[in-house]
Amino acid sequence: MEQQSFLQQRNTSSPTTIIKDLNPIQKPFLSLGIILASILFIAIVSTTNATQGILYLIGLALGITLLHARFGFTSAFRRLMSVGNVQGLQAHMLMLAVATTLFAVILSTGFSFTGMSPSGYVSPVGMSVIFGSFIFGIGMQLGNGCASGTLYSLGGGSSSMILTITAFIIGSTIGAYHLPFWMSTPSLEPFSLAESTSLGYMGAWILQLLLFGLIYYILVLFAKKKNPPQMKPLATTNGWKKIFRGAWPLFGAGIILAILNALTLTVRGTPWGITSAFALWGGKTLQAIGVDVSSWGYFAGANGEALTQTVLADSTSVMNFGIILGAFIAATAQGNFKPKKIKPGVAGAAVIGGLLMGYGSRLAFGCNIGAYFGGIASFSLHGWVWMIMAMLGTGVALLIRPIFGLNNPKKTDTFC
Repeated sequence: MEQQSFLQQRNTSSPTTIIKDLNPIQKPFLSLGIILASILFIAIVSTTNATQGILYLIGLALGITLLHARFGFTSAFRRLMSVGNVQGLQAHMLMLAVATTLFAVILSTGFSFTGMSPSGYVSPVGMSVIFGSFIFGIGMQLGNGCASGTLYSLGGGSSSMILTITAFIIGSTIGAYHLPFWMSTPSLEPFSLAESTSLGYMGAWILQLLLFGLIYYILVLFAKKKNPPQMKPLATTNGWKKIFRGAWPLFGAGIILAILNALTLTVRGTPWGITSAFALWGGKTLQAIGVDVSSWGYFAGANGEALTQTVLADSTSVMNFGIILGAFIAATAQGNFKPKKIKPGVAGAAVIGGLLMGYGSRLAFGCNIGAYFGGIASFSLHGWVWMIMAMLGTGVALLIRPIFGLNNPKKTDTFC
């Protein structure tokens, strides 16, 4: 009887938060985070302009949201491929549905808060995207974090993410150097469901909502068949304190992320992205030691101009800084900022994973944010291809992770 009750409970989609006692606020760290965030905001606005300051604030909001919900792309793919848990991917479908709706309005009307003409992420589909997204899928499972996950986990106190992000930058820089070769490989022209077909934004919006609904329905059926363990609920609290202290529901966070991505589109003219900044940071580092990176094909045009400017003038960079600091503030408010020693196996996986993600993201025209989230919300075919290939890469990575001492979710786990 007890076993039957347990199975029934596992068949029900469990809440992702639970009310319980929280750790004390880490007031010294929290104060430090707020001070650093304020100083950086002043530096950005005084060095560049108010628009950069707004994008930095959006980055802070993204970091806070990601940390409070532990909103994962890596973990969602891993749970699905290992034990059939669909909660993370269901949250992705809701997030994409909201983002697609907002993007359709913005892109079809040209709406902008700053006068920047909005343009989505629509990229070619070819060997570079297929291979790049596949190795990114492997890398994010070895590095235990995707592009957004690396940033917010670093801010949240994950020590191994120092290695992951360092390797991520190196891999992205190498990918930028090799990009002209990959651009010479077979490829289709950029394909937008809205602009490359007769559907228009209204028709493409309807089609994508139907696809999200179909995927969500299939996930429900799949979960009933697999009867997977549920995600372990995160500690939260009641009332207004939940906003600053407790964990946020996964679906709620997905909606907030979609709104923030759309807001980014209306402020800077392009959706949220992460990894182009890593290539820029790597390029600036090499330039500082005498390497002529301006001669690389990747750094032609706008990318080359960024090499000559302060990093605070790069919108993706300031948003990344915001994500890290936002996550740090959120983690210290929860009392969860507790860096730990890095095990040798984890360290090795972090480096290899970071290199694969960095290289793969340049080839695939983005990561889980720029290609998957931003690409699909922009009605780009390459976003859907990215999702499929990264999922396949995840399946391969599940076979590799145990070599480094990394555990995969198991069917017999109480939580995954």
